[in-house]
Amino acid sequence: MANIASARKRIRQTAKRTARNTARKSRMRTFIKKVETAIAAGNHEEAREALRVAQPELQRGVIKGVVHANTVARKISRLSARVKSLATA
Repeated sequence: MANIASARKRIRQTAKRTARNTARKSRMRTFIKKVETAIAAGNHEEAREALRVAQPELQRGVIKGVVHANTVARKISRLSARVKSLATA
């Protein structure tokens, strides 16, 4: 354990930040899973709506610095392509 006050404060800050980031990542994964579940069920309307709701949540992860921008861009691109392919199938 740290003896210096600033180091103790840093430990507290890191713990809070880690918990916040973990919750944010978990929330992002939940939204992605909702889209994937709808895709697996073959429900185009539900998948499209789930993707529409998931996009801002994923972008918020980028803004908050939890995930890299390219990672989210790739995930959104792949999900939207899968949702789009449901309409034609």
